Amino acid sequence: MPALRFAIFGNVYQPRKSSSVQKLLGLLEQHRAKVMIESGFYAYLHDKLRIALPEGVAAFEGSDFDADVAVSMGGDGTFLETARRVANKQIPILGVNMGRMGFLADVTPDELETVVTQLCSGRLSTEERCVLQLEYDRGEPEGYPYALNEVAVLKRDMSAMIGIRVEINGEYLTTYQADGLIVNTPTGSTGYALSVGGPIMQPGSRTLGLVPVAPHSLTVRPITVTDDAVVRLTVNSRSHQFLVSLDGRSEKCSEDVRLTIRRAPYYVKVLKRPGQSFFRTIRNKLMWGADSRE
Repeated sequence: MPALRFAIFGNVYQPRKSSSVQKLLGLLEQHRAKVMIESGFYAYLHDKLRIALPEGVAAFEGSDFDADVAVSMGGDGTFLETARRVANKQIPILGVNMGRMGFLADVTPDELETVVTQLCSGRLSTEERCVLQLEYDRGEPEGYPYALNEVAVLKRDMSAMIGIRVEINGEYLTTYQADGLIVNTPTGSTGYALSVGGPIMQPGSRTLGLVPVAPHSLTVRPITVTDDAVVRLTVNSRSHQFLVSLDGRSEKCSEDVRLTIRRAPYYVKVLKRPGQSFFRTIRNKLMWGADSRE
């Protein structure tokens, strides 16, 4: 089997966990892998932490790279940034959890040796994750118009709610009076959407969630639709502006702009270990069904 090419991305705010990066680099060197590191993370490791990087390790800028595997060293936020850089390259991503919860980055540093061996011997599987695409009827979103977790429409000021008119495939659904609305993928169902009462959705379920944020009505509840649905939003705001957030990257938007959210024309590939289960993950991460009386 030819040597694999790895592109490594990392969190530059966790110096105490640099030993995990050194461990990964040592393991990849043992497997004769070709390694490149995102330039910001490379400078952090080499210049700030003074880590001696193996010979032949190179840096790359932005999305100017090609690899067989992308490795995210951090939490789910780092994984989302890695997915943004990988975009439609169809490079599978391995998430190493150096944060706290880690639904996407679910390999612990203690498991690195086993996982790298499985990866280099072709024993890991890939799972395709749906991505959302944001479009405006006037102008273009700033930067990267795709989101792996969610697109959220949110109020800007601290007092007034916003009105969000929703159409699904051209049919009127409702107008939410709320602090915002989240349109999320199954991947994003354990993120922001979960924190405001959205349902957990199994990856691969081919659904999207619409979850209102602090709605001013007891009858309003989250709803799921099929992921081939086209969601159009028209926002009314007292300040005449609102925020649009794509996986946490926010920008201001004028209320006269209509938003369209649909499934992107590509998927993000996530590497999974043998026997890994989504249901086991939510039991462990969310203490699903735990009873403190036991």
